[in-house]
Order: sequence, then structure tokens, then C-alpha cells
Amino acid sequence: MISAILYQLTKGLSIDEIKAGGFSDYFVDHTTGIYPVAASGTPFTATYFQSKGDIITDLHENLAAEQKARTTYDNILRLADDPDVRDPIRFLRQREIVHYQRFGEALRLTQDKLNEKNFYACNPSFDKNCGKK
Repeated sequence: MISAILYQLTKGLSIDEIKAGGFSDYFVDHTTGIYPVAASGTPFTATYFQSKGDIITDLHENLAAEQKARTTYDNILRLADDPDVRDPIRFLRQREIVHYQRFGEALRLTQDKLNEKNFYACNPSFDKNCGKK
């Protein structure tokens, strides 16, 4: 979504506008095409997704990811004044909050079940005797 918004904001820019907006380094590599990159210039990579196959570990990772995304949207809202940018960012921010709440509920449910056959205290995708006595 963010890349699509950036594309809409940059398509049709003149070379002078690209230079004045500090967009020339990006333009050299990608013209005005969508290339997922952090504000710092770090390209997107699948290493951002962390998965261990352990439900508690993975739920904590998901909770952290939702909060990091929310913070990023907060920062965009601090910088942007265009309603066509702010409105979808507000929508995305609200979804991060809802996702965080759902992952929190899943974590609480998981923790409530920790003592049931010791299933969640091991990694069922790896430990073949997980939960068996």
C-alpha cells in the first residue's frame, strides 16, 4: 500500500521535481517504479519475517511487527499533510492495532492452554513426541 501511494505521488514528476524533492538517487536506480525500500534506503528483504515454528515465539514476533508497523504509520502521519496520503495511512494504522489485539488474544489463549498435555511447551512441527506421555 505504501509503495502504491508513493507511486501515485511520483508518477509524472519532471526531472526538476525529482531533483528538488531529493528523489534523484532513487530515480537513478528505479525511475519511479515501485521498489520496496525503507525510508533509510534499506531494500525490503524476506529476512524481516521471522518464524521459529514455536507458537509463543512466533506470536511475540507478530505482536512486535504490528507495533513497529503502527509506529511507522504514526511517523508518516506526522510528516504527511495530503489527505489522499493520510486517509489510507490512518486506515492501515487502525488495522495494525486490530491485528495486535488479535495476536494478543491468541497469545493469551495459548498461554491459558500451556498445561494441557504440555503441547505448547514444545515445537509440534519438530518434536515428534510433543504432548505424548
